[in-house]
Amino acid sequence: MGARKRIAAEQRKEENKGRSVAVLNNCPTSPRKMRLVVEMIRGVEVNRALDILRFSTKEASKKVEKLLLSAISNWQKKNEELRIEKSNLFVKEVFVDGGRMLKRLRPAPQGRGYRVRKRSNHVTIVLDSQTMNQEQVVSKTN
Repeated sequence: MGARKRIAAEQRKEENKGRSVAVLNNCPTSPRKMRLVVEMIRGVEVNRALDILRFSTKEASKKVEKLLLSAISNWQKKNEELRIEKSNLFVKEVFVDGGRMLKRLRPAPQGRGYRVRKRSNHVTIVLDSQTMNQEQVVSKTN
């Protein structure tokens, strides 16, 4: 049983060799606004995604750009022997989840208080390498 788990873990490690993940937690932007930015870069090649984010006028694009640079850096740490230019990195998955919500009261007429919900979100970026995927498919078929 222990050997089987070890082999499965090694196989998962090999599959994730070309992948890289970066997570941004509790970003003080509403998830809806962040999803608008994230939709622009899903499935896009990394250099093009950086250009899209750099020239976007949305405030959330600065935070996503920084997160994408972090994911690229994580990929470089994992694959020191490979070059980014040759590996064809692309944004495989990007998703935004709701984070914690700060609840505040705003004064309202006649002594009431309206609730203000200050939302935050969690952003996750997964990068993958197209050349690594092709090599894995070739090695699995042989």
